[in-house]
Amino acid sequence: MIEIRFHGRGGQGAVVASKLLASAFFKEGRFVQSFPAFGVERRGAPVMAFLRIDDSPIQLRTRVYNPDHIVVLDPTLIEVVDVTSGLKAEGWIILNSDRRPEDFKNFPSFRVATVDASRIAVENDLGSRTEPIVNTAILGAFSRVTALVGIEAVIRSIEEAAPARKESNTRAAFEAYEKAILSG
Repeated sequence: MIEIRFHGRGGQGAVVASKLLASAFFKEGRFVQSFPAFGVERRGAPVMAFLRIDDSPIQLRTRVYNPDHIVVLDPTLIEVVDVTSGLKAEGWIILNSDRRPEDFKNFPSFRVATVDASRIAVENDLGSRTEPIVNTAILGAFSRVTALVGIEAVIRSIEEAAPARKESNTRAAFEAYEKAILSG
């Protein structure tokens, strides 16, 4: 079983990202489970979403406590939330950031990848400069970094289920796929 935890803020699309990625894995024949965990339900508040993927039906019904990988839609969350809590050694941390992976020295036990999903979202007219909607861009980076799911399945999932601006969202995912920067 592969477990993934998304960290974002209300309004960035972390929950939708988890659902779209689940759909992409399902399209590739995997069993999936996707669900959110809300704290204070307001725009800008920290939000988590969880995703499980397996080759057989998933019976587990708990939060993801020991993810294989994490996706962070807002890099400021690193300072206020222990995003690496329970992350397995060698797990990927996929960060929305304009910085390079080696700039994040506080994660020596993990592999770090970055993509400037905020810039990509703004350039593709997804949200505003102050509140970019980065979820589909970060999924493109996830596909490239982990190679667990093909970008084609991610794109099909976005085309079928993104709530709005499907063309802009698919362009953002492709661009992030191409521009993700991996550590080491």
